[in-house]
Amino acid sequence: QVQLAESGGGLVQAGGSLRLSCAASGSIFKIDEMGWYRQAPGQQRELVASITNSGRTNYADSMKGRFTISRDNAKNTLYLQMNSLKPEDTAVYYCNAVVARTWNSGWVNYWGQGTQVTVSS
Repeated sequence: QVQLAESGGGLVQAGGSLRLSCAASGSIFKIDEMGWYRQAPGQQRELVASITNSGRTNYADSMKGRFTISRDNAKNTLYLQMNSLKPEDTAVYYCNAVVARTWNSGWVNYWGQGTQVTVSS
């Protein structure tokens, strides 16, 4: 199996910063794309940012310039640096990874349990 463990969430005032981490562990041969998604109460889950194995990034428009996604392939770890946080950034943030467990297995989409980010005004 594959586990994704997020950390780094919490309560922060508007304008502050947080850094989220997501460590992938278990039976992993290779990780392709990784990403952060978020879901606010009563809202659909939405993409925050994603990054390919080669480092190509993609951001939702509202996060551009404030959030930075990165990954450490040697550690199978994903990061999200969030700056200039706003109350509307309050949500549960989920880590996502597309993983191959063996050299000849297919790619499988995995999700973490989520970490709460709350931004107070």
